[in-house]
Amino acid sequence: MNNYRVVGYAGDASLPDIREGDALKLTHLNVAFGHVKEDQIYIDHLQNLDQLEKLKRVNSELTILLSVGGWSAGGFSEAASTFKGRKQMAESAVMILQEHSFDGIDLDWEYPCYSEAGIASSPADKENFTALLQELRMALDSLEKETGQYYLLTIAAGADQYYIDGTEMKAVEQCVDYVQLMTYDMRGGFQTLTGHHTNLYTPTGDLFRISVQKSVELFIEAGVPREKLVIGAAFYSRMWKDVPNHNQGLHQMTASFGGYGPDFSQLVEKYINKNGFTRFWDDEAKAPYLFDGSTFITYDDEKSLHHKGKYVVNEGLGGIMFWEYKCDVTYRLLEIIYQSLN
Repeated sequence: MNNYRVVGYAGDASLPDIREGDALKLTHLNVAFGHVKEDQIYIDHLQNLDQLEKLKRVNSELTILLSVGGWSAGGFSEAASTFKGRKQMAESAVMILQEHSFDGIDLDWEYPCYSEAGIASSPADKENFTALLQELRMALDSLEKETGQYYLLTIAAGADQYYIDGTEMKAVEQCVDYVQLMTYDMRGGFQTLTGHHTNLYTPTGDLFRISVQKSVELFIEAGVPREKLVIGAAFYSRMWKDVPNHNQGLHQMTASFGGYGPDFSQLVEKYINKNGFTRFWDDEAKAPYLFDGSTFITYDDEKSLHHKGKYVVNEGLGGIMFWEYKCDVTYRLLEIIYQSLN
């Protein structure tokens, strides 16, 4: 057995549905999401935390983290802006770890210095994010002295240059066990140009140059050791409609943004080489896509994930993370991630 991480996100509602075989394939499970309110982390809305002990009985090696934040989840900028707020947030994290079977905290602030998700932000977030992580790290280390257990601190990071510009990654990486690159949604929500949303490499003709490889290079350049980088995989798709019927719909301008498409289970059931959709493979990007003459769908499948696994091993990276468990009830994607890293 090697030390590559297989990290899955699962919403609280999905916890009872995690199969024993899948719990054995995961090294880390991120439970989504705790929320930040008035400088403290709250989890009173989470209903299935009794499942954590069950999952650990199935896989005693499984590390379970509480993921705090998510898209449009605010409270971070405010909490991080004062010493008191950072301390309160760290203390609330410690209380949660004392009361529940979590082994650490995963911070998913989307994103320091940016308000695109409809949350508060400030230019001071850049330094305050580092200070918040330092406070959390100190609090978790103090808790370890009491309990004898090491507690992890991780972050989910935006894949492109904007995230590096809004953070101090050289200082951040010293506080965290690993950095999960959200190398999905790299096209879609903000773009009217079709393209791969979770591609391993940048193909010829792609105006937006971001890819898994490019993201990894940016973060290494910013000071994050490669073994601390965990790349992202998507168990869901992005979709554009009214796409011009050229180049099988790839790299075409459309009138609308690329919204969320079907999850992988639905793609298998109704879309992949079905109902007028043809599956194409971009060998440069190492990414599949679907097109029916007017609707373009980008996603990850077994073949693309096999290449991602190979890339992680060849580059000496930390592993693969995916969003999210409930999106694949064929269970094929987790299986291929597990196989490709073992």
